[in-house]
Amino acid sequence: MFEDLKGKRVLVTGASSGLGAHFARLLAGQGAHVAAAARRQDRLVALSESCAALPGKVVPVALDVASVEAVTAGLDAACAALGGLDVVVNNAGVADPARALDLTEEQWDAHLDVNLKGCFFAAQAAARIMAKQDKGGAIVNIASILGERVAASVLPYAVAKAGLIQMTKALALEWARHKVRVNALAPGYVITDLNRDFFATEAGQALIGRVPMRRAAELSDLDGPFLLLCADASRFMSGAVVAVDGGHLVSGL
Repeated sequence: MFEDLKGKRVLVTGASSGLGAHFARLLAGQGAHVAAAARRQDRLVALSESCAALPGKVVPVALDVASVEAVTAGLDAACAALGGLDVVVNNAGVADPARALDLTEEQWDAHLDVNLKGCFFAAQAAARIMAKQDKGGAIVNIASILGERVAASVLPYAVAKAGLIQMTKALALEWARHKVRVNALAPGYVITDLNRDFFATEAGQALIGRVPMRRAAELSDLDGPFLLLCADASRFMSGAVVAVDGGHLVSGL
């Protein structure tokens, strides 16, 4: 179903670890050529080297999504390295739990700059490139179920992800005429190296207990829906928000 991903030119932001590194490796395994973008170049180089045997290549690109200037430069560098862009994955994000009464301006700005503002300007720069291509392209925003429901102590993160979901729909409407599709993937709780120990604790297990499937997602649980949004198999999808959460969003209050 995803044979068309072979040879596609893809930029993945926040690719130095976690979901971003997984997505970059997954796409290269499908034969896509990936610009893996982030601030930590040493990790990107290591990722590129670990993917050397895969059908597609992974090229490190320096990009700080908190800076509009750096986003534009990073998109230009990715485009130059790959010879164009077919897919952009807006994955970079930060999460710093804090109670609303204790939030600082710096914490608020950090969440909105990276999780929302940076995503818009990466999408805008990508759409300008894609609009000049006869076949357009696809933008996949990595949102969260916290953009649709809320939890304690994650106010700016939830606000940013809610904005990202609404941005996805607005851009899908405006850019359809340019053959640029914009969709979002909204994961629920996903186990990564950073949170694996937490989910093994009593508090972590209590959170998992709220998921109807009674488990958190593994990274591989995102593969099918993610690849679908990147591939031509979803060519008539735009403005969609695909939840991958074990039924968490539809659980009772």
